[in-house]
Parts: sequence; C-alpha cells; structure tokens
Amino acid sequence: MSSHPYEPDLNTYRTLLESTKAIPWRIDWQTMTFSYMGPQIEEVLGWEQGSWKGIDDWVSRMHPDDQAWVVDFCVSQSQSGVDHEADYRALTSDGEYVWIRDVVHVVRREDGEVEALVGFMFDITERKQNEQELERLRKELEVLSFQDGLTELGNRRLFDQVLAREWGDARRKHTCLSLILVDVDHFKQYNDHYGHLAGDDCLKAIAAELQKAAVRPRDMVARFGGEEFAIILPETDAAAARVVAERCRAGIESAAIAHSAVPGDKPKQVTISLGVNTCLPSACSDINEFLDATDRQMYAAKRQGRNQVACADAIQAT
Repeated sequence: MSSHPYEPDLNTYRTLLESTKAIPWRIDWQTMTFSYMGPQIEEVLGWEQGSWKGIDDWVSRMHPDDQAWVVDFCVSQSQSGVDHEADYRALTSDGEYVWIRDVVHVVRREDGEVEALVGFMFDITERKQNEQELERLRKELEVLSFQDGLTELGNRRLFDQVLAREWGDARRKHTCLSLILVDVDHFKQYNDHYGHLAGDDCLKAIAAELQKAAVRPRDMVARFGGEEFAIILPETDAAAARVVAERCRAGIESAAIAHSAVPGDKPKQVTISLGVNTCLPSACSDINEFLDATDRQMYAAKRQGRNQVACADAIQAT
C-alpha cells in the first residue's frame, strides 16, 4: 500500500512509464549496464527488451558516423553531472536507421559521485525528415534567389555580390580586375519579328556561348538584365580581358543565329556589342564609377557600328 492516498505505488509508476511512446531507461554508471529498458524499444527499434545489457549494445546499435561524437559528448556531460540530450541515428533490427533523441538526467549520490543515468529515448524520425526537407527547400530557394530563371546564369543580385567581393579582394592584393558588359544587338527587333519564346531561346544560346569564353573557376558570367550580360574577370589585365571579349564576340558570330530583322545591310544574324574595362581598385574612386565606365564602353561599341569590342584604358595605380 502507498503511504499517502495520492502517492502512486511502483507498479503505477511502471504502468505510466510503459504506456508512453517515449522509451524509458536506466543505466548503472559503475558497471555501465542497463538496469532497466522500457518495452517500447521493441516497437521502435525491433530489438528485444532483454537484449540491452550494457553500453556496448547502445553504441553498436548506433550509426557509425554518430558513434564517436555521441559517446564522447554523453560521457563528458555525464562526468560533469550535466543533464543533456543528443540526436543520433539508431539501428533497427531489420537494418534500417531511425532518428532518436536521447534525453539524459544524471543521478548523483550524496557524495557527489555519479550513480546512474536515467532518461527517455524519443523517435524523432518524422521530425528530422521534415527538418531535412525544409533545409533542402531553403538551400534550393537560396540557389534560385541568385540564379536567372531563364539562362541559369547568376542574376543581378549575385553579380553585385561577386563584383563587390572581387573588388575588395583586388584592393587588398593590388591586382587587376576586369569587367565586360555585353548587349545583344537589335534584340527588340528580334523579339518583334520572331516572338518572345524565340527571344528566350536566343538569350539562352548567347548565355551558353559566353560561358564557353570565360573558363577560369573565378570568372563569372551573369545576366545583367534584359538582353545584357556581364562577365567578371578577377586578376585579369586589359589585354587579357580584351581577348576574352573578342572570344565572346566571335563565338556569337560563329553561332550564326539567324536575325532577318537586322536593319540596313548588316549581316542577318545575331551579334553582340561589348564594353571592357580594367582597373586596380586601389586607384579607382568607386566601384559604381567602374561599372558606369564599363557601361559607357559598351554603348561606345554600339555607336561605332555594333558587333565589336570597345575597351577603356586600364586605370593605373597612383
């Protein structure tokens, strides 16, 4: 009988423990053996309740990638007398893994020494799967937020970030930074004549050609907006940048994308005009000034007849 009318006896405690979905357990600290493992373990992991003899059974039924850090963490926290919890993958009897959250309470003797660990295991597989799916979606959205949906190049947002980063890097290292701005000649007439779907295909083809011309890992091709593209060339002097720009121009010309709506007696194919600018950022007054100067070169190429490259003189450090 219980000593108090409202105090449950041990059998009642056991019934309460074993009716919950959480898995209760107790391990003796000195012997590292389980003095109790809830029967729910069989439903969650499939292992027989009586097969949990000691800590080795717990460790061996844990994912190999989780074993070292979980054991080190739990032992160190327990030795310090700190209650803790850990998430890890536990092996089921049929060879699958489920996610477990182990919540641990450290029981101490009067002299302060650790006597036992008691806790609950919770099956959090569904929660982990939801978290992983949300993380996958977050990363996917992050990628999409920096990607032009049509050409799959970097978009203007990514261009601005990369240009700022390369500008700062070039300033620190006192190296050249080159920029190419590209405009598709007579693109409005192309859209009017062939339609916007064909215009989209044209832009995708141009994007692919530009990527072929900028081949180094840090070179970055972006869709600047509309029918304009941009190429960032770190650690590239004016002469090398002009070579890349000419390679872009020639690549589009060689692609021979038909454009029968080109006005005048120009060749009836798609061409591009490119502006090139190079500077040593330590000598440039402003990144926006650098961008504007490159833009002016691009429009100079268009004024001079299109399908050509216009270059600004390299800005020298003072």
